[in-house]
Amino acid sequence: MKPSLSLRMSQHLALTPQLQQSIRLLQLSTLELSQEIDQMLDENPFLERAEEDAPIESLGLGTLDARVSLGDRVSEAAQDSASHDEGPEFRDEVVDGVAESWEGDGSVDFSPDDGEWGGEAKARTNNSEDDTADAVELARSLGSLTDHLHRQALSLRLSEIDRAALKFLIESLNEDGYLEDSLEALAASLAGTEDLEQLEELVHRFTVALRLLQSLEPVGVGARNLAECLRLQCQDMLRKQPGDPVAAVALQLCAQPMEWLAKRDVKRLMAQTGQSDADVRAALQCIARLEPKPGRPFIQTEQNIVVPDVIVTPVRRAGQPQFRVQLNPDVMPRLKVHDIYANALRGSKGDSAQGLQQRLQEARWFIKNIQQRFDTILRVSSAIVERQKNFLVHGELAMRPLVLREIADELGMHESTISRVTTAKYMATPQGTFELKYFFGSGLGTDSGSAASSTAVRALIKQFVGAENPNKPLSDSQISDMLKEQGIDCARRTVAKYREALKIAPANLRKAL
Repeated sequence: MKPSLSLRMSQHLALTPQLQQSIRLLQLSTLELSQEIDQMLDENPFLERAEEDAPIESLGLGTLDARVSLGDRVSEAAQDSASHDEGPEFRDEVVDGVAESWEGDGSVDFSPDDGEWGGEAKARTNNSEDDTADAVELARSLGSLTDHLHRQALSLRLSEIDRAALKFLIESLNEDGYLEDSLEALAASLAGTEDLEQLEELVHRFTVALRLLQSLEPVGVGARNLAECLRLQCQDMLRKQPGDPVAAVALQLCAQPMEWLAKRDVKRLMAQTGQSDADVRAALQCIARLEPKPGRPFIQTEQNIVVPDVIVTPVRRAGQPQFRVQLNPDVMPRLKVHDIYANALRGSKGDSAQGLQQRLQEARWFIKNIQQRFDTILRVSSAIVERQKNFLVHGELAMRPLVLREIADELGMHESTISRVTTAKYMATPQGTFELKYFFGSGLGTDSGSAASSTAVRALIKQFVGAENPNKPLSDSQISDMLKEQGIDCARRTVAKYREALKIAPANLRKAL
């Protein structure tokens, strides 16, 4: 074949280093961003933190009293108009794409010139703070499970060998209080498998130590499996109350397969144990009150504190409820270019100066990309709040269907950008603190022709189950029919999927004994 030359034109999109950095910063969480900033501060000498009392203009942020209008509108006059002597003025200008400069504090007010209501109110969280605090204090007061057991072991009169064996078993427990490895495996880990005599001696010592361990508090510690844990607790009840018929039957049931107890197979348990229906049901209720994880109270519970990126507060307005959206100033870094180094670099020439100029440009790009990140988060959050006002007022039952494309089309962004913004970013609202992705959900058809959010449907299912008769729990088909009565077309399989997502047991397991 004769070689030939040809000319072909093509187009391709190349991401500049600045754009690559912008995309990477956008998808970072608050913690990851903080780590990225610390790393950049260590690597780039032209970048430094601004003083706490320095003006926020170092990052391009205006005063904290300035406000920004809804959607893709940013007040370019906020910095000039917001002062200590005069109240904020509102002049909106449309911004093309992302603002080149960052002016304003990153706040959005859906109803300008309204007086604030509850602006300093603390946002409620999904979990009870009091309960969490109590759990933390309990864990701290008790200490770890191993420490608790070691303190009890000190009161026992044991030989050095038995004390060492007991200590070894205590250290071999998992956080739930179970001894996962067999005694033979534990002995082999110390003596090996060659010396059989020594191996048998260790197994004997561990057997004695295991009995001592299972006699300590909490009851059930040192069990090899769930059945043994429950049996130890039933035996403890019989020691405290000899002749207790319920505890005696419960001890019998613990010797049966755990699947029968989990499924509450009363008929099979009756046939296997020879007990009556009433006795078996009473014993199952007793077993349900036992602790399957003896080490649970000793787990050091840590509070998972979520720092919101966006704060939503209600404002007073006649008619429709309005909300003010603003960035959390605590998560916004204060960065600036080092003035001394930058001034010293001016007028410098040579290869070394070119390298330093590049580092200076990287510092400026980094600050600008962080500004762009917060601006994008604010714009997306504002659009979300505008669509989910009913949720902010009435709760999850009023959640409306929302997809990424809807926000992307309004803001002129790509869906992937919206996905990056809503990942690991949190919003503090009057209903609690939620990830931005929480506000997105598919829709189910209704009789009216509109759509119901999947979040609202799950809330309805939870409401139906909470109000059901314990003796006659609702099946998935019945819940589906109840949703259809509400005008929501939801199949039984969809109900089952939502029920499992809510961690609600099936009807046969919810039925009262």
